[in-house]
Amino acid sequence: MDLASLTLLVDIIDAGNLSQAARKLKMTRANVSYHLKQLEKSVGVQLVRRTTRRVEPTEVGLRLYAHGRSIQNEMQAARETITTLGQGLQGRVGLSVPSGYGQMVMSDWLIEFKRQYPGIVLDVLFENRADNLRDEVDISIRVMPEPPPALIARELGSVRYLACASRAFAQQHGLPTALDQLRTTPLITSGVVGQQLRLRAYRGDERHEVTLEPTLISEHFPFLRQGILAGLGLGLVPDYVVMDAIESGEVLTTLDDYRLSIFGTRMYLLYMPNRHQTRAVRTCIEFLLDKARTDQHDHEGAPTVL
Repeated sequence: MDLASLTLLVDIIDAGNLSQAARKLKMTRANVSYHLKQLEKSVGVQLVRRTTRRVEPTEVGLRLYAHGRSIQNEMQAARETITTLGQGLQGRVGLSVPSGYGQMVMSDWLIEFKRQYPGIVLDVLFENRADNLRDEVDISIRVMPEPPPALIARELGSVRYLACASRAFAQQHGLPTALDQLRTTPLITSGVVGQQLRLRAYRGDERHEVTLEPTLISEHFPFLRQGILAGLGLGLVPDYVVMDAIESGEVLTTLDDYRLSIFGTRMYLLYMPNRHQTRAVRTCIEFLLDKARTDQHDHEGAPTVL
C-alpha cells in the first residue's frame, strides 16, 4: 500500500461514490474502480461497500481513511507553509451562504473581510441546499433544527420569523390575530420544493403547527420584501427582511406573542471535522463568528435570522 492509494481511498469516501471521485480526480470511473480493487487486494480486506449510488467504508476502510486524511492534512499544511512564507495571508475560501441572509446581511461582512484580507480568494455560493459540504465549499451557513452530527457546528444565533404586512394591507384587510386565520390569509413566504410548508408557533408551553398555502413563494427574500411592501399579503419572513420598514411604520406586525419558526430556530456555521483548515479558512470562520456576535449585540438580543 502506497501513499497514492491511501489518498485515493480518502477521495473516494469523501466523494461518496466512484463517479464523483473520478470527476474530482479527472480519471475515468473504471480507472478509479481498478485502483480501489488493487488497494483492497494488497491489504487483503474489503475497504468499501458498493451500492448503485454510494460507497460506504467498512470498519477497516474507516480506519485507513482516518490515517489517509491525517496525512493529507499534514501535506496540505506543509504546502501552505511553503507557499505563504514571507507573504501576507493568502489562500481560497469557499463559502455557501443562504440566498436571503447572505445577500441582505452577510454581503457587507464579506466585502469588509475581502478589504481586510485582499490576498484571500472568496468563492461565494448563494444557495439554500442543506446537504453536506462539497469539495469546493469550506464553510456553510445554514438554519436548521439540529446541525448534522457529522459536521462541526458553531452557533451563530437564533432564528426569528415575523408575521407582518404593509400598513395599506392591514387597513384594507385587517391583520390575523389567531393562528387559524393564517389559513384564509394570503401569505408571502419562502418554501422548499417538493415539501409541504408548516409554520410552528410557540407560546409559553404551547406548541402549535399550521400548514401553510402561500400565495407568493420564493427563496429570494428581497423579492418577498417587495411583495409585502406592495400589499400582496401577510409576510412570514425573518426580521431583517423588513426591520427598517417596521421602524418607519410602513410595515406592521401581528401574532407578536408567538415565537414563529418555519425552517428551524438556530443558525449554524458548519465545516468538515477532518478536512484541513487553511489559515485563510480559519481566519474567515473567526471573522464571521465575531461579526455574528457583534450583530446580535447591536440588536440588543433580538435574534438575527436566515
